[in-house]
Amino acid sequence: MTDRGMQELALLLLTALANESRHGYAIAQEVKAITDGRVAPRTGALYGALDRLLADGLIVVEREEVVGGRARRIFALSVNGRERLETEAERLAATAREMRRRLADGTAPAT
Repeated sequence: MTDRGMQELALLLLTALANESRHGYAIAQEVKAITDGRVAPRTGALYGALDRLLADGLIVVEREEVVGGRARRIFALSVNGRERLETEAERLAATAREMRRRLADGTAPAT
């Protein structure tokens, strides 16, 4: 695992899978809900990121099904993915605490 933070889309995909398994379209809709519509992943970016998360062992294909003649993969967070999401949540919380501390300090930057 790297000390570098995850890219936003990957982090949002893991978050979307944290409480239940989902297929690609449902993941995209959950990401939109999580971000109040700020992030609406395009199909290529969504599946590219899902493929990278699969390759990294952070998610798994829980099952495959056929709906309307089309194959659909249902993705789930892996044990490693849950651990990574917890690590990222702590990292982001620490960063947010520091931002709030500095904002509360109230000193203006030098110009």
